[in-house]
Amino acid sequence: MDTQTHTTETLERAFRPRSVAILGAASDPNRISGRSLHYMKLAGYKGAIYPVNNRRDEVQGLKAYASLADVPEVPDLVLIALGAAHVKQAVQDCVDKGVSVAVIFASGFAETGVEGKAVQDELMAIARAGNLRLFGPNCLGLFHTSTGFIGTFTSALDNGFMKPGGVAIVSQSGAYGGHLAYLCRERNIGVSYWVSTGNEADTDVAACIEWLARQDDVSVIMAYAEGIRDGQRFVQALKTAREFHKPVIFMKVGESAAGAAAAASHTASLAGSDRVYDAVFRQYGVYRARTTEEQVDVAYAAARGIYPSGPKVGIVTVSGGFGIQICDAAERAGLCVPPMPSSAQIKLKEANPFGGLANPCDTTSNFINDMSILEQTFNIMHAEGGCDSVIGAMTILPGSQTFGDAMRTAITRATSAYKDRLTMLCMEAPQAVVRAYDAAGFVTYPDSERAVRAVAALIGFRTAFDTPAADVATDITKAVTIPRDAMSEAQALGVLAHAGLPFLRQEVVSSAAAAAASAAKIGFPVVMKIVSPDIIHKTEIGGVILNVDSQEAAQAAYDTLAARAAYKAPKARIEGVMVARMAPKGVETIMGVTNDPVFGPVVMFGLGGVFTELFEDVTFRLAPFDTGTAHQMLREIKGFPLLEGFRGADGADLDSLAVLLADLSQFAAANSSSISSIDLNPVLALPHGAVALDAVIEPHLPV
Repeated sequence: MDTQTHTTETLERAFRPRSVAILGAASDPNRISGRSLHYMKLAGYKGAIYPVNNRRDEVQGLKAYASLADVPEVPDLVLIALGAAHVKQAVQDCVDKGVSVAVIFASGFAETGVEGKAVQDELMAIARAGNLRLFGPNCLGLFHTSTGFIGTFTSALDNGFMKPGGVAIVSQSGAYGGHLAYLCRERNIGVSYWVSTGNEADTDVAACIEWLARQDDVSVIMAYAEGIRDGQRFVQALKTAREFHKPVIFMKVGESAAGAAAAASHTASLAGSDRVYDAVFRQYGVYRARTTEEQVDVAYAAARGIYPSGPKVGIVTVSGGFGIQICDAAERAGLCVPPMPSSAQIKLKEANPFGGLANPCDTTSNFINDMSILEQTFNIMHAEGGCDSVIGAMTILPGSQTFGDAMRTAITRATSAYKDRLTMLCMEAPQAVVRAYDAAGFVTYPDSERAVRAVAALIGFRTAFDTPAADVATDITKAVTIPRDAMSEAQALGVLAHAGLPFLRQEVVSSAAAAAASAAKIGFPVVMKIVSPDIIHKTEIGGVILNVDSQEAAQAAYDTLAARAAYKAPKARIEGVMVARMAPKGVETIMGVTNDPVFGPVVMFGLGGVFTELFEDVTFRLAPFDTGTAHQMLREIKGFPLLEGFRGADGADLDSLAVLLADLSQFAAANSSSISSIDLNPVLALPHGAVALDAVIEPHLPV
């Protein structure tokens, strides 16, 4: 059986087992080892349950077995509800029985340190030898709502089960996953699958996301992780989710520096692992939530399965102030609030002579006496407003015992022909009222900022789903021999030029006379730079002289640079002085690569020169990618107007800049095993063409 088939079959058994054995099953439903059995009985699980307890003949009304070997069939899944000291034997018992999947609740393994990690590795060795898939250890298990399989002891189910629905929850942290499940139940969000991966000795968040993305009864995936070990598998999971149009709302916590190379590399210092995760999520259409509230908000909206095709928002309000709030929030979220067409305004005027007509459309309090005003306003907004989604600011009025029901009826009638479009309502009301609006197909929020943020998230998902996957193969012809020692700028330029990246004409000389001759040949004015693998930031020692305009000046510049290097960096290895053509005027940008320990080569683009560290206006992508993705990166930085041509200045050659960026990504991918980081700073964006002026390559140095 191939790996993919084995993974699919074992996860099928894990999430939808036909039979379950519980090792250490307890009669007390309040104990960890008794909760799963108790839950499954309450949920009406139809499969066979085999409690294993060598001290009892019966557990919670079911026949108990002295050992797993005594169970009359090979269960699809085994819950190991035993202490850490007994887990190793339990895993061996599962292998001996021929079990495919086991869940380990116990803690006391890799999370405790080196000794615990060693024991966990032993468990995995036994499991792999026996073709056994493990969840955990140190996890809270999993459940599938529709079948009543509850293989967890989470307290999130104490006050009731989730209703079946399209949301799936995947969490490294069992406690956080349980918290999400609880909040989903309180928000009336249906949850189909839930899984806690714990220490991930075997099954990780990525494997679960990929399997869940292929399930017909999953429409939204909520995920939580503190770290990812297998970057390629994680990326493949996100690709699969995008391919099957399953939005992923991710909470990634923990920020750290990318590595020790940060001291010498702009790119590495800017590409902390958190930025890399941002890049990965952006690249594959994942919404990164920064708060739990935000994660639940977006999942709630996405569960409706309605994704606006554009950013145009129509606003219906019963209060002008709330309409202004939504307008402000829309602008912050990158949405637009276009004016209503004149034909629609005429109809609104007829329906409500004293109402607001442009957008927001304010019904004023007149609708209380005539609910047809509210109905017509929503209907006209959808029918003729030219909007991609409509948000209604209803304040506390839907909860009114006097006219709340009439409001809901009016809005429902108005939007009945537009169920394929998003109608979102901002309102504060008792839970029963909110549930009634949920049942009628609306999406409701108590706050305008949260509502608008959810709309923007849905638009982002739609854009990702509609954008064809740009999976680019690595161009192996870009692979070159990389020196295994620190490289000077001249060496780096030579390597990158060999791979096809453009640089200005330059030459390295070793005497003042040669500098004068070289400068005359290249053409004045020139720039002259000290060349040394030990001097990365040349300007810090005065190792760069600009606008050298004669042979005499070139000779003097050579002597000056040599003297400065000898004085300020006496131990540095000096290869000579580089003479290069002075660059024309253009926009300084930076391109770079850092080799992330999880995801491999990551490419950066942003404003160059001093702006790199001052503003950190940069964006990232995993390598390799094509020019289409490169163009997206150019437009993501705040400084993009400078590239377009700001205040009458000439615009840059964006196509040439994108080609250079894409070529750099191919070079990074083809040489990922031998490069730690690359800096091209600055890269000059010209009206015609683009050229790198400086280059630093940090190879993987021998340990």
